[in-house]
Amino acid sequence: MHSQIVMAQVGSSNKKAENLLKAEKAFKDSKNLYGAEMVVFPEAFMSYFEVGTPSEVKLEDGEAIDGPFVSSMRKLAKSYGVWTIFGMRERIDDDEEEKGKRSYNSTVVINSEGSVVGVYRKTHLYDAFGAKESDRIKPGDTLFEPIDTPFGKIGLFVCYELRFPEIARHQALHGADILIVPSGWVKGPLKENHWRSLVTARAIENTVYVVACDHVNDYYMGQSMFVDPMGVVLAQGTEEECLIPCRIDLNRVQEVRKRLPSHLHRQSHLYEERALVKNSL
Repeated sequence: MHSQIVMAQVGSSNKKAENLLKAEKAFKDSKNLYGAEMVVFPEAFMSYFEVGTPSEVKLEDGEAIDGPFVSSMRKLAKSYGVWTIFGMRERIDDDEEEKGKRSYNSTVVINSEGSVVGVYRKTHLYDAFGAKESDRIKPGDTLFEPIDTPFGKIGLFVCYELRFPEIARHQALHGADILIVPSGWVKGPLKENHWRSLVTARAIENTVYVVACDHVNDYYMGQSMFVDPMGVVLAQGTEEECLIPCRIDLNRVQEVRKRLPSHLHRQSHLYEERALVKNSL
């Protein structure tokens, strides 16, 4: 089964109306030029604030999943008849202690009918390389459970979570054929090498497609990647805004798993025993 996925490697601003216009153009061009069935946007696409912006400004910007930004993206998805995945700052309404202090870094999945079919709150936060995402973001408490789509079962995690192979493995063990990774990968020494290596490794070790769509501006590096189950880079973005189409063939997943059946060779009882021993120390 073949499907067409397009990554919208675009930057966003702190003006949601501008970002919605950019999203609409991405939908239109992805559909008309490439016949897209799904359009993937970066992490936190809803709005971008420069480093140093006061926390209260970012908190005020947060919205609920049923708020105006998601509603607008739902209308666009339905209008163009495509699935879409994008990141946003979700306002916290379910925790009185956190209200007014932190938000969720959430990713929303919308189908071609304009319905929200999945929401994931980033669980592993970017407290690394001098940053501390947990100061302003509350982590989610559950991993994404892969969902069925017309073009295969998709798993999902976000950016920094590429560094935790257990997250990708969880998705694969729950049937994911395609891993979607909306990202805001920050520029820096060796970061491009880390990005390429981690995206490729997550594909090879789980024999799945990985669709890693990165934000792009002076802070984020772009270079979004499509990688197939054998680790072949099928398409890659530049350092500038662009649409990156790629045709996915789910038969490729099965063919690779016949030649490389590592998913059948796992000795999970050994890992579980080791984890128990470690936890008992």
